[in-house]
Amino acid sequence: MSNLILFWHRRDLRISDNVGLTQASQEGQTVVGIFCLDENILKRDDIASARVTYMIGCLQHLQKRYKQIGSQLLIMSGKPIEAIPKLATFLEAKAVYWNLDVEPYSRKRDRQVKENLEAANIQVKTFWEQLLHSPEEIFTSTKKPYSVYTPFWKNWQGKKKSNPLNTPVLKGLTEDQLQYTKKIGVIDLPTAKQLGFNWDNKLILEPGETAALEKLEKFSNGAISSYQEQRNFPSLDGTSQLSVALKFGTIGIRTVWAKTQELIENCYSSEVFENIETWQKEIAWREFYQYVMYHYPELETGPYREHWKNFPWKNNKAHFQAWCEGNTGYPIVDAAMRQLNETGWMHNRCRMIVASFLTKDLIINWQWGEKYFMQNLIDGDLCANNGGWQWSASSGMDPKPLRIFNPVSQTQKYDPEGEYIRQWVCELRSVDTQYLVTGKIPAEEREAIGYPLPIVDHKKQQQLFKDLYREQKN
Repeated sequence: MSNLILFWHRRDLRISDNVGLTQASQEGQTVVGIFCLDENILKRDDIASARVTYMIGCLQHLQKRYKQIGSQLLIMSGKPIEAIPKLATFLEAKAVYWNLDVEPYSRKRDRQVKENLEAANIQVKTFWEQLLHSPEEIFTSTKKPYSVYTPFWKNWQGKKKSNPLNTPVLKGLTEDQLQYTKKIGVIDLPTAKQLGFNWDNKLILEPGETAALEKLEKFSNGAISSYQEQRNFPSLDGTSQLSVALKFGTIGIRTVWAKTQELIENCYSSEVFENIETWQKEIAWREFYQYVMYHYPELETGPYREHWKNFPWKNNKAHFQAWCEGNTGYPIVDAAMRQLNETGWMHNRCRMIVASFLTKDLIINWQWGEKYFMQNLIDGDLCANNGGWQWSASSGMDPKPLRIFNPVSQTQKYDPEGEYIRQWVCELRSVDTQYLVTGKIPAEEREAIGYPLPIVDHKKQQQLFKDLYREQKN
């Protein structure tokens, strides 16, 4: 048995502020990183090309970072339950460390990897890292998990948060040892295209921890001071756009939280404080969705609320296709869907609008939309995506379960000049603003510019949905 510790990267594609990696560096003379291209994930039918492209870019960056600090990141492909124990046994590692995840598949996989390693007399150590607080750390006064955000937030925000961790210095394998690893499945990092994922458009965030840290600084020095208001306007650069970095862990959540605390300590007005606190609440929403997925894993495959399990969705396939393509005849909906299809990202206000439209106007099962988002979002994350869709569909953990967004009033409030719509729906760029934001574009003008009539009537569909909801609930 050697003094080697293998650190298994998953959703923590960075060196700095990494709990498990830092611990490994303190306990092992030699520490080497591993990443396994998990075929159980990559062969799913809800994997976005943009997401895989970003991930591969992050792994390229991470390999360079490992080299800079004196070690290596090894790449494997296949089933982690076989690949990780095989490598650890071959290298006679004394231990494998990793940071925990909350998703049902990840938890099951990790248990199997742990069993296989321990059967080979290899030690396993795991850590909570992608959350500021472990899901097992926060409970109600009756020792039950929370199912509503606000009381969760009150408990969560009052707990002491850990500080960011320093970048460790590591010692890696020798050249001879590296050559030997090729015999048992260590490979050169493939491109996304070699894996079958083609994404030629620009990524919303450059891959890697350096770019993520720069993005945090830019947001902290700019949009954060007006975040509470501007985050709702999709034509403005008013959000952090760090969701993909947090998804893949190219930035540590402790680093993000420490930045909010630094900003609060140096803020100059109650208004700025409110903006920073609003962003902190969004960070807590991220944790809440992961928390409930951990405690209620059944959310992955169905609604939280019982009466939604047999809801009589209409599921019109032509309507769903129009929604996917951004051809519903509702400008704000179409702009948002076209932004998603072109960039792999959608503004959060628009995510709520299009989700409400799919479920409450088209009366299509929210799980259709949830899957389409995962097939296209660069920041597609099971917990956040599932939580957002169930919130919009009124099937999730929400004390106000029936919420319907009117696409016209949403446009008038959050895109009053039609700037966002014009950016993404090119055929509407010459349309008068009054027509654009009210949706009352004359039929003859729609025909002339090649823009469709509304595929449904919002008022009628809203009433139909309410009737179906009332019948189902009773």
